[in-house]
Amino acid sequence: MVSKGKSSVPHRVLLPSTPTFPKREIHSSHRRTLRLGLLNPLELTMKLIKKQIEKDGSGYVKLRPEDDEDMWHIYNLIAVGDEVRATTIRGVKTESATGSVESSRVRTLLTVKVVKTVYGPPLPAPATTSFNASTLPPEATSTLHISGPVTRENAHVRNGAYHTLDLEANRDFDLWKEDGWDSVALARIEDATADGRGAEIGAIVCGEGVATVCLLTEHMTIVRQRIDVPVPRKRKGASGVHEKALDRFYKTLYDAVLRHLPFTTLKAIVLASPGFTKDGVFDYIFAEAVRTSNKPLMQSRTKWVRVHTSTSHVHALVEALRSPEVAALLSGTKYAREGMMLEKFHKMLGSDELRAWYGPDHVALAVDRGAVGTLLISDALFRSSDVVQRKRYVALVDDVRSKGGEALIFSSMHESGKQLDQLTGVAAILNFPLDVEVCEQEDKDEAERLKEEEKDRVHQAALKE
Repeated sequence: MVSKGKSSVPHRVLLPSTPTFPKREIHSSHRRTLRLGLLNPLELTMKLIKKQIEKDGSGYVKLRPEDDEDMWHIYNLIAVGDEVRATTIRGVKTESATGSVESSRVRTLLTVKVVKTVYGPPLPAPATTSFNASTLPPEATSTLHISGPVTRENAHVRNGAYHTLDLEANRDFDLWKEDGWDSVALARIEDATADGRGAEIGAIVCGEGVATVCLLTEHMTIVRQRIDVPVPRKRKGASGVHEKALDRFYKTLYDAVLRHLPFTTLKAIVLASPGFTKDGVFDYIFAEAVRTSNKPLMQSRTKWVRVHTSTSHVHALVEALRSPEVAALLSGTKYAREGMMLEKFHKMLGSDELRAWYGPDHVALAVDRGAVGTLLISDALFRSSDVVQRKRYVALVDDVRSKGGEALIFSSMHESGKQLDQLTGVAAILNFPLDVEVCEQEDKDEAERLKEEEKDRVHQAALKE
């Protein structure tokens, strides 16, 4: 619930080594539940502790990130020129009466004006050939460093001194937007703090001896485990070596599934591979589920979808999510809609190019003419250090929506967003065909007409004088 007055949660200043809230501990009675895939490790949502935003867009919010996806949202929220306040540790030098200088580290609350942000994406588990399925889900591994001059001095730090704030999970921070809170930033906060947000689909992209286990949220593709088990080729008279290695690969992947995929809460689990690897993995997983009496896994059988892909690389996820079987299960989800629209754009680019435009300038022309039915835009564009450019992209989104069109903001942490970034990061599907060259000529003619009118106006004014 958004608080419009004072926060009901008192602000506590703690050393960075002590989290504002203790790490979430999982009772020993839940460990078996975790191993059976009944808990979703991404079920947490960012906490909106306080929101004080005026009608003119001024004001601030106090947020508490809790997982890797929250850190990604924060990275997209904070722009150059914004102000961030958080607890930090600062090295301080003091000079005694005798002239000796002592160095110490003090805990303090600092506000910096953002000059630079450095985001470290979540780290996948290393490739492995063995696995302990009873291990608990990993903690958030994303990092975010905010650098800039201090704007509010205190007893330890003067105004203008540079400092780097390290934003981490379970630590509160305050954020002020330099140019006010626009519609895109407010929508991101709403998405990040929505109840029930979390992974909706699990995915395994594999080949013989290699596999990547992923969880897909609305904004991120999170690699949970990479597996690489050497599997020698079949040789005449030595097929047993190949079979043993393949069984070791299946066992390692099965353990990874138990650890990383909360299959009771996911909408679907995509098992993708070239050839017949996916069928061998599927058969092994459910044979083991029967052998070990893992009823939750057996009950999830209807959620598993086997899809053929052209490669065993994680990029094949885009190809897998476009398949009719997966699309039917994921209808209504954000990334399914984005993938479908991106595929539609590519098809239209080949068959009806006058209705498929891309590039900031060309898309802006189409928006001005009210021709855009669906705008495809990457969230990377809203992280531009150029304030004018950021406002331009926000205006594109607002204009399309105000004219009844659809604006889809793609996450550059999804494979579909990476593909859109290769098309300048912005594209549009038009409601009716427009010729780019004709539109550009019309704008040029209009600019020349206005220029001539201005000359005439100045000439008439000079004559009257």
